[in-house]
Amino acid sequence: MKLRVLMLPKWYPNRYDDQDGDFVGRHVAAIAPHAQVAVLFAAVARGPLGALTECDADLTGPVPTLRYYYRARPTGLAALDKVLKLALYFWCLGRGYRQLVRHWGAPPQLVHVHVLLRTGLFAWWLQLTRRIPYVITEHWTLYLPQNAHRIGALRRRLTQQVVRAAAGLHTVSKNLGGALGQLGIRNACTVVIPNVVDTVLFRPAEPPVARQGLLHVAAFNEQAKNLSGLLRVVARLRPARPGLTLRIAGYGPAETQLRQLAADLGLLQDGTVTFLGKLPTEAVAAEMRRAACFVLFSNYENLPCVLIEAQASGLPAVATHVGGVPELLPPDGTRGFLVAPADEDSLTQALTNVLEHPQQFDAAALHRHAEQHFSQQAVGQQFATWYDVVLGD
Repeated sequence: MKLRVLMLPKWYPNRYDDQDGDFVGRHVAAIAPHAQVAVLFAAVARGPLGALTECDADLTGPVPTLRYYYRARPTGLAALDKVLKLALYFWCLGRGYRQLVRHWGAPPQLVHVHVLLRTGLFAWWLQLTRRIPYVITEHWTLYLPQNAHRIGALRRRLTQQVVRAAAGLHTVSKNLGGALGQLGIRNACTVVIPNVVDTVLFRPAEPPVARQGLLHVAAFNEQAKNLSGLLRVVARLRPARPGLTLRIAGYGPAETQLRQLAADLGLLQDGTVTFLGKLPTEAVAAEMRRAACFVLFSNYENLPCVLIEAQASGLPAVATHVGGVPELLPPDGTRGFLVAPADEDSLTQALTNVLEHPQQFDAAALHRHAEQHFSQQAVGQQFATWYDVVLGD
């Protein structure tokens, strides 16, 4: 009989955004062949609800899933609503937990938290009251040095205790594990297991095609992604490379601002820059098979899935030396180049190098590396082994 594992994600694809937390969904899919997996997710509603809470239940698929939503403004009084929303969150999790236990006919044998903190508090409560062990996966850039000042004293203390009480801690990059350690957030059984990529969907074109232009895929979060710096570099490159193009896929709060900057730089009128909007995964994979270079000029990152997808697509990358990115782009330059964050001169030089010497990259080797390290099969087996360790099997 397979191990029963209850997944508790902070972020997960939902009725409002099918790409929110999709990296968590890929971890869940990688684990599913090795365990009986169910997902319990709760989040504040981004639209009107007919009742105080609503549940989207799918208990018939390969991964039984409950998605709960609760009102953003239960009373309309901000101070009261803040407390009520926290209570509604835990109420939804308690209700969903009981429903999944009935569905299984038995309680879970392990709880797997994805992104702290409320998820971890619920798992800790299950451990204290029902003796169910839990493990934690952390993705959040909140814990990186650039953002750690936003963590209040109470949150930090609770996080330390929740992580210490867990059976194990998993981070998707060594860098994030180190950042957590600097904050005193530690666990004796800590592992690094990377993000997952679909190496069947993300693959080099067959037969090979002539790759052209730059590609950027990310949320329009200017503080993190520094897309404005990338646009300025493209404007600088264009006089010497009149056929250069940059295709940008994504969505987010800074989109209007960035479209205006591209227009001001004269990059929209001649088609140098194209904003593609939110793309489904299949369309992103198609873009990666056509591009000559993937570029990510971020101020901070954890372990970007898009860089792994680029590698699986045989696509070299230029990205900043931040977070876990150096764990994906080694210094030998075989998979692309690293530049310092906000260094537009270095980005200009690195992009020129990639575009002028495309033969220096082996698309088949890039794909093989991604398949060996980031495929669903490779990552799923690492999780199965880790489960055995934390449960003492």
